[in-house]
Amino acid sequence: MKKNARKHSFSIELKSKDHVRKISVADAKREGVLFEGFLGNLEELSYLEEVTLMIKGANGTLRVDLSEDELRKLLSRKKEKN
Repeated sequence: MKKNARKHSFSIELKSKDHVRKISVADAKREGVLFEGFLGNLEELSYLEEVTLMIKGANGTLRVDLSEDELRKLLSRKKEKN
């Protein structure tokens, strides 16, 4: 990773553990981590302080440190590839 590369944080908050489908943390040093769950019907998509994308569902909220400009650039790149 580049020295000045931005680290994007995230959080997932569910209203109940019943909405968690799977959490997997491997024992091996180089293995990944998986979080799966159900946000339910989507209720809101908004930005907090212009840098955190918030996706709110009936069962919980996903927050990602991703500015609107970054999101637009990523979506633009995807369109160019298609």
